[in-house]
Amino acid sequence: MKKMMETVIDIAIDREIAAGDFYRDLAGKVEDRAVRDTLTFLAGEEQNHRDFLMGYRDGRYGSDALCLTDTVDYKIAEYLGEPDTSGEMKSADVYLVATHREFQLYLFYRALADLHPDGEIREMLLRIAGEEMRHKEKVGYLCSNVAFP
Repeated sequence: MKKMMETVIDIAIDREIAAGDFYRDLAGKVEDRAVRDTLTFLAGEEQNHRDFLMGYRDGRYGSDALCLTDTVDYKIAEYLGEPDTSGEMKSADVYLVATHREFQLYLFYRALADLHPDGEIREMLLRIAGEEMRHKEKVGYLCSNVAFP
């Protein structure tokens, strides 16, 4: 069981590293300082998730280290397609891309949690999924306010 948990956490750590790299890369492509700051913040949040997962894997945190909170889901990623990131992007497009990314991370953690029976691994994955949904809420709010003022 311990080996399976370490494997799951290592996969999650890789996902968090990739998400942080994506946000840092995207931040380097945008000129709007507020958008760049938001992307840098998101990259830092993914770094925090990675650090948490590493600490969890190493036994520094218990399964209740992350709290579950309610979120508002604007459903922006579900209704608007993901913009292309290769060219110049408007602020709303950057936030929309981030909303899609956070939604994909949420779905990843939910699906991973669904593979596990009730217990510590499932609980930890659901809590991380909740963290990703909170990120989706934040960038969804920004996207909706920039795209639909």
